[in-house]
Amino acid sequence: MRISVPTEVKNNEYRVALTPAGVHDLVAAGHEVFVQTGAGLGSSMPDAEYEAAGAVLLDEASEVWARAELLLKVKEPIASEYGHFRDDLVLFTYLHLAADRALTERLIADGVTAIAYETVQATGGGLPLLAPMSEVAGRLAPMVGASTLMRSAGGLGLLLSGVPGTRPAAVTIIGGGVAGASAAVIAAGMGADVTVFDTNVQRLRYLDDHFQGRVKTAASNPLDLDRAVVASDLVIGSVLIPGAKAPKLVTNEMVSRMRPGSVLVDIAVDQGGCFEDTHPTTHADPTFPVHGSVFYCVANMPGAVPNTSTSALTNATLPYIRQIARRGWRESLRADASLAAGLNTVDGTVVNPGVATAHDLPLASLADALR
Repeated sequence: MRISVPTEVKNNEYRVALTPAGVHDLVAAGHEVFVQTGAGLGSSMPDAEYEAAGAVLLDEASEVWARAELLLKVKEPIASEYGHFRDDLVLFTYLHLAADRALTERLIADGVTAIAYETVQATGGGLPLLAPMSEVAGRLAPMVGASTLMRSAGGLGLLLSGVPGTRPAAVTIIGGGVAGASAAVIAAGMGADVTVFDTNVQRLRYLDDHFQGRVKTAASNPLDLDRAVVASDLVIGSVLIPGAKAPKLVTNEMVSRMRPGSVLVDIAVDQGGCFEDTHPTTHADPTFPVHGSVFYCVANMPGAVPNTSTSALTNATLPYIRQIARRGWRESLRADASLAAGLNTVDGTVVNPGVATAHDLPLASLADALR
């Protein structure tokens, strides 16, 4: 199969969809891999390493897309890339279509077979291709939150850990999944006073046992969450419903009652965000004020640490890429229900329920699409 890896073009996105080791693996299996010149530089993976691994380097993005039977990306295509779409292309990347009607409509119009990393779902309900980036974003959230709490960044001027004789920051984490648990690891390790909210009591039991009392847990309900958010110095939103928009759990009115200079970091921004006033920002301009608080809503947080993120992503995606390359997308999805859950659009239709609901579009049958 012809597999292509273009350079990411989203603002300050330095990740790349495949490491040189991943290229070597696919080339050794008999596939052709085309990599755009410079695609790995932001991840500290130079062209020479890709070439040594067997990749064919191409200068122009248009040629990289044109040669692809399977195109691998990290972030969803942006408007400048829509012109590369065609009906015989299989696109495998993070898509987050529930929060992006324009991209959804264009994939439908061009008949692209689009498989989303974030909706590939394991038998037990886990999200194996979202998990590594959720871990990265979760671990970054307390770090960027601590930085934004500095007075010079617009925060209230509070050290997350405090020092002897002063209080540590009160940190509320909404959602105890992979991202939330990862955020709790770092926030607790930095000495903050951390509470994790989740609706799943079994998950809270796990976190309570895992953290051995270093992190408080709370069953999520509107009243208790309201009280915790208003009393927090840093709120981290990490709620995820696979394939669907994130629920808006922190209202503008709640933010208006928070301490001036408080910080809110929305990891769920790719799925629309779980704060009412969330809108996507970039690494170049990551924050904006809401009442007296500061929102950090960068839509590609793991792009800040691309060497780590690219390696973690390739570790997770490569087994699925091997399947698609060896057997073709349709047979691979028939044989693997986890991978089949990743299919979002095909032949001009939407086959993911969350995406169809988000945009009030007809839902086509996944079983019919795989016949």
